[in-house]
Amino acid sequence: MLAGFLSFLRLVLGSLRDLAPILLVIAFFQIVVLQQPFPDLERIAVGVVLVMLGLTLFIQGLEMGLFPIGESMAHAFARKGSLAWLLGFAFCLGFGTTAAEPALIAVAAAAARAMSKSGVLPDDGAAQASYALGLRLTVAVSVGASLVLGVIRILKGWPVHTIIIGGYVIVVILTFLAPPEIIGVAYDSGGVTTSTVTVPLVAALGVGLASSIRGRNPLTDGFGLIAFASMFPMIFVMLYGMIA
Repeated sequence: MLAGFLSFLRLVLGSLRDLAPILLVIAFFQIVVLQQPFPDLERIAVGVVLVMLGLTLFIQGLEMGLFPIGESMAHAFARKGSLAWLLGFAFCLGFGTTAAEPALIAVAAAAARAMSKSGVLPDDGAAQASYALGLRLTVAVSVGASLVLGVIRILKGWPVHTIIIGGYVIVVILTFLAPPEIIGVAYDSGGVTTSTVTVPLVAALGVGLASSIRGRNPLTDGFGLIAFASMFPMIFVMLYGMIA
């Protein structure tokens, strides 16, 4: 019991260490630069404690749950030897985790409201909801497609930099062709996909798959899927803006 408590306390102190730079920056600018006291200091302190505890539990949950299950499923699909099932799993994993990503839900809703305010969309709740849903589904499909390509890259041993360079050439070309109002949304969509839900499972999939295949190095071949998951949404969302 005591050993478990001490272990959890070490994790909490580790989270506090990770949060310390953020807290110091905020405190410096609030007290030294703005020269103002913190509004509702007690509430802020309680919020910081909750964030610290939440971060601790989140990291522990990743290590106990998401990383192991992602790696074990990648090992199982590699042993099964069915490429179709492996690619199907990769697509569904990317689609499902991205569709459930809280950051993407927030950005899609904000984009729909901004489109409505700028006159691109009707000032109607149903139109905004439809646009936000279409944007979320587009990003989710793009991440699923990126994981399919990433899995094929691991299987074939293709160099990651070649695909990344080619992908960003497409991004630059589409930037000149897509409607101006969708470009910023597309670029932000690439960032929000690599967040709390998606990253752990995607990283675990890549490392687990590379560990299961003879001749593949988990360090050099297992990583890179997250880069694809950031790049593909930019391409797909700009295409979505051109079509929709």
